[in-house]
Amino acid sequence: MLGIPDAGIWLAYLLCIASTILCVVYGIINWNKGEDTNEVSVQKDIEWENKEKEIDSKL
Repeated sequence: MLGIPDAGIWLAYLLCIASTILCVVYGIINWNKGEDTNEVSVQKDIEWENKEKEIDSKL
């Protein structure tokens, strides 16, 4: 078959193709999923950024 006598080589090719297809499907499914933006995490991020700006201004 196509000059590839070893089943291990066929298996490697098939697994590469299968993983490529799975990665493309995963990417399509998760393409425009946004970040989890609950109020608590957003508030923590804002506080962290403010604290970082304060530290940078002191330096």
